Amino acid sequence: MRKIDRIIKRHKKKGALVPLLQDVMAEYGYLPQRTIERISQELDIPLSQVYSLATFYKSFSLTPRGKYLISVCLGTACHVRGAPRIVEKLERDLGIRAGETTKDSKFTLETVNCLGACALGPLVVIDGKYFGRINLSRLDEVLKDYLK
Repeated sequence: MRKIDRIIKRHKKKGALVPLLQDVMAEYGYLPQRTIERISQELDIPLSQVYSLATFYKSFSLTPRGKYLISVCLGTACHVRGAPRIVEKLERDLGIRAGETTKDSKFTLETVNCLGACALGPLVVIDGKYFGRINLSRLDEVLKDYLK
């Protein structure tokens, strides 16, 4: 039985679409188009509804993500404390723009409007690990561990 079949079977009785999509994300790192179509057919849910949910939540992606997801908060508190410079440095160092993945699929860089920790701004999250009060030199130190 294919991985996607097992995931669908696990959630089919409950009709729980969000947990199903979360499991697909965990397995593949994104939501492949063919998989979304299959989920729509198997659960008898309109394709537009599955896509609507998949594009509504920031935690879902329709394109492959890198091994490490880097999120930079650009909310007001982080913005005024220098977050745009953090994004610019990451874009230069990684050779990508926000919303893109490096060619080696190691990093995906994204910006978010709020991470809910304004007192720690500017804030960078790498694979769920929070790095608060980040500055350009500390960013180099943090990235060093992930570049290995």
